[in-house]
Amino acid sequence: MTLPNKLTMLRIILIPVMLILWFVKPLKEILVGVLIIPGAEGFDGMNLLMLLELIIFAIASFTDFLDGNIARKRNLVTTFGKFADPLADKMLVFTAMVLLMLDNQANMPGWVFVIMLIREFMVSGIRMVVASEGVVIAAAKLGKLKTATTMVAIIVLFFSHTCLPVQIIGQVLMYIACALTVVSGIEYFWNSRSVILKSI
Repeated sequence: MTLPNKLTMLRIILIPVMLILWFVKPLKEILVGVLIIPGAEGFDGMNLLMLLELIIFAIASFTDFLDGNIARKRNLVTTFGKFADPLADKMLVFTAMVLLMLDNQANMPGWVFVIMLIREFMVSGIRMVVASEGVVIAAAKLGKLKTATTMVAIIVLFFSHTCLPVQIIGQVLMYIACALTVVSGIEYFWNSRSVILKSI
């Protein structure tokens, strides 16, 4: 297995770790009880659970940056990598978004999650259509910017328990990520329009 694929697998493995920390009740109660950063008035502050979730997400997000760069620079692009890398990204991002929606103080907008999910289904459908025609649509810069912005927004939202300004910044970044999600989805459809219209 190549190094980029190992990094992709690490990203996938870290996802159930995030879920275990959140959903195993005895473990969660212990972690929530340890305060790391005090909160402003009306805010609980960051506990050990949120800190660990943040660290795991940040490490997993960094592997996304690493594996793509290493694969291109060392010519280690594989069929598995083409399939698993974007899938791992989506699994990681949506897992973190669900955890933030379950957290009362993060104020993760549920409608943003729905829009992003619909976009991913749409793009996946388009990919299947164009692949059946033997056409490859390269990843666009807007799509990469969307992913990066979403990951930064999630990291900021993990600090939502500390104070209102941080919470607002996280939400604004998430709205920007949502806008990029819509625009990049339209761009992907537009770049694939000839193949799609031909298949109708």
